[in-house]
Amino acid sequence: MELDTGATAWMLISASLVLLMTPGLALFYGGMTRSKSVLNMMMMSFGAMALIGVIYVLWGWSMSYGSDVAGILGNPFDQFGLSGTIYDEAGEFVIDDYGVPAVVGVAFQSTFAIITTALISGAIADRTKFSTWMVFAGLWATLSYFPMSHMVWGGGLLSADGPFGGIAAPIDFAGGTVVHINAGIAGLVLALVVGRRKGFGKVPMRPHSLPLVMLGAALLWFGWFGFNAGSAFTADGVAGLAWVNTTTATAAAVLGWLLVEKLRDGHATSLGAASGVVAGLVAITPAAGALDPVGSIALGAVAGALSALAVGLKFKLGYDDSLDVVGVHLVSGLWGTVGIGFLATETGLLYGGGANQLVVQVLIAVVAMVYSGVVTAVIAVALKATMGWRVAEDVEVGGIDQAEHGESAYEALGAGRFSSDAGTTAPAATRTTTEAKA
Repeated sequence: MELDTGATAWMLISASLVLLMTPGLALFYGGMTRSKSVLNMMMMSFGAMALIGVIYVLWGWSMSYGSDVAGILGNPFDQFGLSGTIYDEAGEFVIDDYGVPAVVGVAFQSTFAIITTALISGAIADRTKFSTWMVFAGLWATLSYFPMSHMVWGGGLLSADGPFGGIAAPIDFAGGTVVHINAGIAGLVLALVVGRRKGFGKVPMRPHSLPLVMLGAALLWFGWFGFNAGSAFTADGVAGLAWVNTTTATAAAVLGWLLVEKLRDGHATSLGAASGVVAGLVAITPAAGALDPVGSIALGAVAGALSALAVGLKFKLGYDDSLDVVGVHLVSGLWGTVGIGFLATETGLLYGGGANQLVVQVLIAVVAMVYSGVVTAVIAVALKATMGWRVAEDVEVGGIDQAEHGESAYEALGAGRFSSDAGTTAPAATRTTTEAKA
């Protein structure tokens, strides 16, 4: 295959866009936490970026795309340290079927592993040891993300070559199962294992900086074009379709979320708009190449409404998912994955394609939830018994930033300036009253 410089340039740009999403996530999550823990929250994203950036090159790529082992993972030693990935026997760059050097594919896929791991951190904000988080990040990426990536995209159990492929080819264009269901279930399990923040349901916990939240959402939306349109792997019509679908679904999700807020609470909030952005981006991720723009609007609108309703479940059920990883990523990730079965233009039930695609999408979503949930539970419980997850109670109350990192985000304003506030993506207008009643 000859080098296609246009496709290569597109993939390098896409990889850079996706990498930008993790700092964007740090701003998004950081703005929603208490000011005394904002640096810790942001460091969890940056820490994941540093750690996964190293281990992906060592064994992550090989576990994702190496020779198959039982349909669950690639052989970690097959291309350890990218051996045999970059150059062929003649010393020339290996070129993939799109005319792009394989090393560019490594760059692109590594950014997915980074952002997926970082997403989980929002579920355990304000109360977690940074050292335990870093160990978890490496173990989880190795035991959950890399195998899931192989199962879906590397020819494993959840791919067209797997056991469900005979019913219909599973569709996950850019990561509904691999990224969002995977991270969403992990967030739920961690929230349960780590336990609730002191004062959860009793003390008002508000975002300390909504401008940071909205800036982070904007950067996520911008970077997501690399995430979705880049998953076409070349600059073609599919990439263009994914771009348009990503925009329309996200815009519709914002409207869906704001409509729920207005009807329920009487206010359409900036936090709701930012959260709606993420919900729409999550939902369209697996479906970006399979839907048309009208179907994408429907998918996004439902995602925004569903997640706006789902973020309140933690108060009813009693789990403390601090920044609503479950309500946004799991719920919209599930809807986006299953919604393909209804709205895919070629195989969707509502487009005359029958029920096969819907059945397969439900099956791969269930398998992804079970696999990620079990693996995460094992890692989380093991770390709780050894390193421990929680910072000391006085640290949680007094300020995790100073204790864990020796720094404060707002020195000029004085320590603990906003210490009573904390974040969540629950609708801003109801957050204080909902938590007070919980």
